[in-house]
Amino acid sequence: MSLFDLSGKVAVVTGGTRGIGLMMARGLLDAGAKVYISSRKADACAAATKQLSAFGDVTAIAANLATEDECLRLAAEVGAVEPLVHILVNNAGATWGAPLAEFPASAWDKVVDLNLKSPFFLTRALLPRLEAAGTADDPARVINVGSIDGLHVPTLPTYSYSASKAGLHHLTRILASELGPRHITVNAVAPGPFESKMMEATLADFGDDIAGRAPLRRIGRPDDMAGIAVFLSGRGSSYITGAVIPVDGGLATTL
Repeated sequence: MSLFDLSGKVAVVTGGTRGIGLMMARGLLDAGAKVYISSRKADACAAATKQLSAFGDVTAIAANLATEDECLRLAAEVGAVEPLVHILVNNAGATWGAPLAEFPASAWDKVVDLNLKSPFFLTRALLPRLEAAGTADDPARVINVGSIDGLHVPTLPTYSYSASKAGLHHLTRILASELGPRHITVNAVAPGPFESKMMEATLADFGDDIAGRAPLRRIGRPDDMAGIAVFLSGRGSSYITGAVIPVDGGLATTL
């Protein structure tokens, strides 16, 4: 079997209708996986399904994962069809920027609920399906999408976002320790600058400067994110767990 062949595997990608989630979903489909994507908006689900169906078997489910109830509903809908879930990508996220003196409590709740709490609740809800899919030689995979802003101090006042991503990185390590004996690996990806709705305004204002500070002198491309998703989901990464992997052109580790 190829180290990067995902034929016969089932994946769930939250926030899979745009940006990094869409890039990852496309990579998993290209490698042969059957992919379920989620988004808050039904129209976004429909548009992404149309786009991704050219690459493989994809199903979209509308779900607002900011609440535990919706995490449970998404897990139940997938579980009603799929006895095994081999790959879970916790990608759905939100950000908020405001000066320190003006940063609202609601921004903490919105961002932490989606970025930090929902990966925990959804992983727990899908745990029976993940555990049933994993083996000692080919574990089930949980991939949490963090950020390089959780690895270093960001330049923008995104207090809740940066703190939630740092928390997600450590939650990744905690779950890796607990779930490893159950044949489930848990790793995090820490993206740098990629073209996405979340990064749109930042890249419009500072994109050339950000690219110039990266050793590879560019912004991330869709294949870069598709590639790390396929690697962490395939047999080639079976002995990696608890890792936080920057995918950022070298920004987090050289500045």
